[in-house]
Amino acid sequence: MIKKNLTTMALVLATVASAFAQTGEYEGKFEQLGTELRSPNMFRTASGAPGPNYWQQQADYEIDVTLDEEKLQIIGSETITYTNNSPDPLRYLWVQLDQNMRAEDSDTYKTEETEMNDEMGKRQLQRLFGYNFDGGHKIQKVTDANGNDLAYTINWTMMRVDLPEELAPGGTFEFNIDWYYNINDRNLMGGRGGYEYFPEDGNHLFTITQWFPRMAVYSDFEGWQHKQFMGRGEFALTFGDYRVRITVPEDHVVCATGTLQNPEEVLSDEERQRLEEAWDSDRPVEIVTLAEAKKAEKRQQKKTRTWEFFAEDVRDFAFGSSRKYIWDAMGVDIEGGERVWAMSYYPKEAYALYRKYSTEVVAHTLQVYSKFTIPYPYPKAISVEASNGMEYPMICFNYGRTEDDGTYSERVKYGMIGVIIHEVGHNFFPMIVNSDERQWTWMDEGLNTFVQFLTEQEWDHDYPSRRGPAYKIAPYMGGDPENIRPIMTNSEQIRQFGANAYAKPATALNILRETVMGRELFDYAFKEYSRRWAFRHPTPDDFFRTMEDASGVDLDWFWKGWFYSIDHVDIAITNMNGYKMNTMNPDVELPMAAAEYKKDSEHISRTRNMEGDMETVMEARPDLRDFYNSYDRFEVRQEYRTQYRSFTSNLDDEEKELMGGNWNFYELTFDNIGGLVMPIILEWTYADGTTEVERIPAEIWRKHEHQITKVFPKQKEVVSVRLDPYRETADTDEDNNYWPPVDAPSRFELYQQRQGARGASSGGNPMQRARGTN
Repeated sequence: MIKKNLTTMALVLATVASAFAQTGEYEGKFEQLGTELRSPNMFRTASGAPGPNYWQQQADYEIDVTLDEEKLQIIGSETITYTNNSPDPLRYLWVQLDQNMRAEDSDTYKTEETEMNDEMGKRQLQRLFGYNFDGGHKIQKVTDANGNDLAYTINWTMMRVDLPEELAPGGTFEFNIDWYYNINDRNLMGGRGGYEYFPEDGNHLFTITQWFPRMAVYSDFEGWQHKQFMGRGEFALTFGDYRVRITVPEDHVVCATGTLQNPEEVLSDEERQRLEEAWDSDRPVEIVTLAEAKKAEKRQQKKTRTWEFFAEDVRDFAFGSSRKYIWDAMGVDIEGGERVWAMSYYPKEAYALYRKYSTEVVAHTLQVYSKFTIPYPYPKAISVEASNGMEYPMICFNYGRTEDDGTYSERVKYGMIGVIIHEVGHNFFPMIVNSDERQWTWMDEGLNTFVQFLTEQEWDHDYPSRRGPAYKIAPYMGGDPENIRPIMTNSEQIRQFGANAYAKPATALNILRETVMGRELFDYAFKEYSRRWAFRHPTPDDFFRTMEDASGVDLDWFWKGWFYSIDHVDIAITNMNGYKMNTMNPDVELPMAAAEYKKDSEHISRTRNMEGDMETVMEARPDLRDFYNSYDRFEVRQEYRTQYRSFTSNLDDEEKELMGGNWNFYELTFDNIGGLVMPIILEWTYADGTTEVERIPAEIWRKHEHQITKVFPKQKEVVSVRLDPYRETADTDEDNNYWPPVDAPSRFELYQQRQGARGASSGGNPMQRARGTN
């Protein structure tokens, strides 16, 4: 029960004001973003939209590549046509050689922190000794369109190609590169691509990524983006058209970015017929069946076959190749767009999960993302099972294999569905909304993880989303500041990468949508950002400005707190006082005053004296008594009633209603302990058992950033109040969110079970136990 302070309140206090107390220095949490943002210009406007003179470069590729399964090599020759749409003349071009990250003298290995542990696994030891692997792009020659050698300089993962003459604005330059590299064992060395070997059947599964020399980005805001590829910060890439011819063993099935150009040469009549059926189907249809894949595993043809693909307006190209692939597909309608392909490729080791879920999840992802961003513009989206997760235009590689008996754990099931949603979702961020991953990981991973959460919740109300709900990021944000970096940190400097670049920005956007802006304003602004920057190169400034411009909500305080600082949310209720208004009615106030007087007169000494045989002077000498010994100071006298009637006769109707409304006034003090200002959401519990939720915008902190006091008038009596009842603000200490304070007992476990790798078959397999198999 909230204790009432029956302090008399004069009628002039009928207009309830908020009182403020300030501790700590003013930090300007509501000041506008200034130097943090670039000045707007003709390329990028103050509204966050592309400016009238916006430009971006284009790089078109024609590539012939051979996958040599015996030597485990990729051998390629490419022609790049580079168009200079910038206003600047260029004397040289920068080309990315990402495979050089695996070179034996790579700075990635040199700059990697290592430490000894009581237990060291084989992979940890191999990282210490190195992999004895001859990795990296082997550049054979670089020539112009006429076959003349071009001068070039390789600086680790970047290659500068010197032009024979300046490339003028609006001009194009065509040049050729011949190269090869040795394919890495991705399960041994890690990474986004490589091969996986299956010793039980002697076959490989290839995921070929970052495989060809590709143009670096030249932009209006950065010039050449040639920050070296250390292995974590991903990619900044230029849009273009691709024509790629891939030569592989004859019995391989190839999946790739783009549209297959020669199906008559590489697919059987039956496979092409199945594709026609799949296009009109609302369920996945197997194009290459399980039985056919098993049969191919045993043949291992030595002859080769060339698959040709064409992709328009994409920023990259990747492919998978294996004789182990099962392939299924279906058509999916995109609201506001066209019907497109949803496809999956997977080995028999993943059949039970991928056959049931993968293509269905691809289709669902395309539909939900299209609703929140733009209609999916590409002709297909592919999910490939490859024991890891990574994304490229129209194709992504995911994990999710079953046990040998075909069963799987709940962890593996939802891990697989989640990673498919996430990697397919990357078609929108950054494949279409083409941010610079090398500099700002959060712009694709964070935004994508946010829409992944929305997609998971539309898959199943009970979906166990790992990221999105606010309370799940609280342990990270309230952790050791030494391990936390602002979201606006370069990819290579981030600690706790998943929490910082994925979970925290995704949570921030969910809080904007549910708590700060509301769904209607947020969804419109987020969709506008996607529309404005589809097939362009946005920066954080463009995102921040567009979200405000399209919603009409000033969010600078939010960007400052969530993206530029390591403050966390910890708002506490530190005091609460209750008040009742003095009605001035003697028939109401005097009995209350009498009861309070009597209560205040009671104390332990008086009680024991009354219970004993002590005789007071007044009891022994009645002659000493006078008027005040019998005077009733709280008697309701007629003159008081007359005065009250005279007083009320001068009140207007609003004042009479206020005085007769039996109002309770509750003064609450809130401390901002964590430093991150947020809205205040209160749940009031009343004496009659009902509850009410009240929301106060974050702007309440604009004048006093560390402590505020506010008075709440209530017609019902309050018994308790709770801060952030829906756990929607990422409050790191919920124990101080109650008044009266609540001491919740701590919980402990007898032992802490070790966490397995994401997607690993851990935490038990109830499906297997139910079947009685091992």
